[in-house]
Amino acid sequence: MTRLEAVRLLLPYACMNGFKLHQMDVKSVFLNGYIDEEVYVSQPSRFEDHKYPDHVFKLNKALYGLKQAPRQWYERLSNFLLSQGYERGKTYKTLFIKKTCNEIILVKVYVDDIIFGSTNETLCELFVKAMQGEFEMSLMGELNYFFGLQIEQFQHGTFLSQSKYCRELLKKFDMENCKEAATPIATGCYLDIDEKGANVDQTKYKGLIGSLLYLTASRPDIMFSVCLCARYQANPKESHYMTTKSILKYLKGTIDVSLWYPSEVSLNLIGYSDSDFAGCKIDRKSTSETCHLLGSSLIS
Repeated sequence: MTRLEAVRLLLPYACMNGFKLHQMDVKSVFLNGYIDEEVYVSQPSRFEDHKYPDHVFKLNKALYGLKQAPRQWYERLSNFLLSQGYERGKTYKTLFIKKTCNEIILVKVYVDDIIFGSTNETLCELFVKAMQGEFEMSLMGELNYFFGLQIEQFQHGTFLSQSKYCRELLKKFDMENCKEAATPIATGCYLDIDEKGANVDQTKYKGLIGSLLYLTASRPDIMFSVCLCARYQANPKESHYMTTKSILKYLKGTIDVSLWYPSEVSLNLIGYSDSDFAGCKIDRKSTSETCHLLGSSLIS
């Protein structure tokens, strides 16, 4: 499984090393996996063998809907890349690296989407040729949309945004024409369990929180507010829901806000942590905040 931190780490790294990322797509990805064990399936409707209606089919390859299909596809792809001289990442198993002299090529896999880039374009051409010789691939050019993230690569840096997703989110929760707010949450806002408050639809509230949490991939400015509202998913009240709506009002006025990864910075990894003392008014626990930056690029 690809983690957002890995994507946010790869983007500034590529930018700082002066190369652009490209994207390719695998056609019918799960049909490429081989099966190690014996798997049988019943005869599909309208494709029965009239001579042997009670027989079953033995699979020779992976099939869509098979639980083993994702694992078998990853196994075949990783074995192929390892045979080509790539090394698997120790932390992110879907990242593959190949070094040749002073050059490097990086390959990131997410099911049927593959992003790659190199300090030497020849390595990219060899990678594409090898992949197209082994699988049916579609080369999609420069990376501009991956994992729900919009990516714009320029000579001096890279923009990472989710403006399209943000517009769809506002439309989904009927907040397209709402008033704009200057901040995601009021400075003096205080949320508690609110046992006497009116109940709201738990499913709808959880759906909104989940959508907002995914938006934090490129919007760290709403992280604190969303996490605060996420505490009350078990029993949401009207006051909690109104606070989440204020986050949507803030997003309405800041749809095009994005992360900027500049190219001309150092590759130093910087960690920052801060916390208040017993800041939570409910359980008197401290609230901690941490962030990690590659140069001046936020990655986690």
